[in-house]
Amino acid sequence: MSARRAPVLACSVVGAAVVALDGTVLTVAQPALQRDLHADIGQVQWTSTGYLVAVASLLVFAGRLGDRYGHRRIFALGALGFAAASTGIALAPGIGTVIALRVLQGVCGALLQPATLGMLRTAYPPDRLGTPIAVRTAAIGLAAAAGPLIGGALVSAYGWRSVFLLGVPPTLAIGLLALATRERPTEPSRSYAANPSREPYPSHEQNPSREPSRSYATNPPHEPNRSGAPGARYRTAPAARPGAVGGLSALDPVGAPLLAVTLGLLVHGLVETARPGGAPTGLLAVAGAVATGVVLARHQRRAAHPLLPPELLRSVPVVAGLAVLLAASAALFGSLFVATYFLQDVQGLDPLGCALRVLPLAVLMVLGAPLCPPLQRRFGPRRTATAGAALLTLGVLLLARLDTTAGAAAVGVSAALLGAGFVTLMVTATSVVVHRAPEAHAGVAGGLQQTVMNIGPALGVATATLLLALVPGGGFVPSRGAALPALVLIAALAVPAALALPRAADRRRTRPEPPSPRAGGRACVRS
Repeated sequence: MSARRAPVLACSVVGAAVVALDGTVLTVAQPALQRDLHADIGQVQWTSTGYLVAVASLLVFAGRLGDRYGHRRIFALGALGFAAASTGIALAPGIGTVIALRVLQGVCGALLQPATLGMLRTAYPPDRLGTPIAVRTAAIGLAAAAGPLIGGALVSAYGWRSVFLLGVPPTLAIGLLALATRERPTEPSRSYAANPSREPYPSHEQNPSREPSRSYATNPPHEPNRSGAPGARYRTAPAARPGAVGGLSALDPVGAPLLAVTLGLLVHGLVETARPGGAPTGLLAVAGAVATGVVLARHQRRAAHPLLPPELLRSVPVVAGLAVLLAASAALFGSLFVATYFLQDVQGLDPLGCALRVLPLAVLMVLGAPLCPPLQRRFGPRRTATAGAALLTLGVLLLARLDTTAGAAAVGVSAALLGAGFVTLMVTATSVVVHRAPEAHAGVAGGLQQTVMNIGPALGVATATLLLALVPGGGFVPSRGAALPALVLIAALAVPAALALPRAADRRRTRPEPPSPRAGGRACVRS
């Protein structure tokens, strides 16, 4: 690994792991936080909801900021802000301060998360992205599995404030490391769609041996240069990085808030729907998200610099990869929601016993992630993801057949299938989304990937909650309810989405070396 890529990989892996760890340890700390700050359950819930809404609403816009100003800078800003907000929460005097700082932490998390993928896309050739993405995925799985154990130990020994201090040293370290790391400039997209004007291209870039002064700026089209030859050689110009032209308009100041409101309402609606008695409010918020989404779609078709680049939305591999991640995350987290209540409320296990029953899921995620890149290279993304979707669907199906007599083996096998299927889908689909997105839009692609990974779990839990309420007689026994059978269907939706992924891994490099001119000869250019 090169000296330039090592700190990028470290920042990406640690940043993603800290965010995953933060979410799991908070769940363990919430009861103690509620007692210490004399808060009601609604206020405590907003420590999670406020964070989720802030993150989900800003991820794509944060990705665009990374594309414009550099993923390293945006990552450093998000990491250092995350550390500062975590420190503030640990010192907060009341629940109102905690909620406000959790929202700020969500804003910083939104800046940090897309950059963890954007930095990888700009640091690694596309045909080598699988391995760093697999390492990142394994770290997320390990952090999510270790979170409840670490959080429980910290809360028991030092109180709830200690879990927020847990993430301060690593985020502070990676923020400073990102500032000290040199970032390679983003390779501009060369597509005609991105630059239909076919502007003249500077002759010194086509032939690096020429003097830099002989540029388009000093030799406009059709004007003679110093030797009397035409001053500009013509070929399709590289498109500028998004936002490099047009100032504030390149950030789509109308589309950005529209998308933020749409995603914020959607996530808030799904979270409210999953809360007892919150279905009417949740459905109203979802309806508002649909309305603002329609307005956003109309604006994006007319905008000169749309926040959601058409190259991404028209890319079948990118859209299919996002659909795979949405269906897989909804099925997984919805199933875990039902399984957790089944193991604790029906079978009477304590939280530690419940965590041990589903431990194979985390183990398979950690051990399976490094195996996914070679599988993808050998069998291609389509077959690899289809196999992962089949494993995930089978795992949810086995969970749906559990009754009150289910033992540790049955639950463990189901959890192992869930872990193996989900990690295969996550590594493969994420690799396709990041790989197939133009490098100039790597941040937006990372933002979209992170957005579906936030919406999917909320969608799965909301679906499970509604169906559990519709079949009260079944309680949390999977074989008597309708929640897990519905989640089987959601998991099965990942299969047709996986079949739309590329058949074979694309081994082409997107940054070919320019041909060197023949000795003593003139550069061959278009006129």
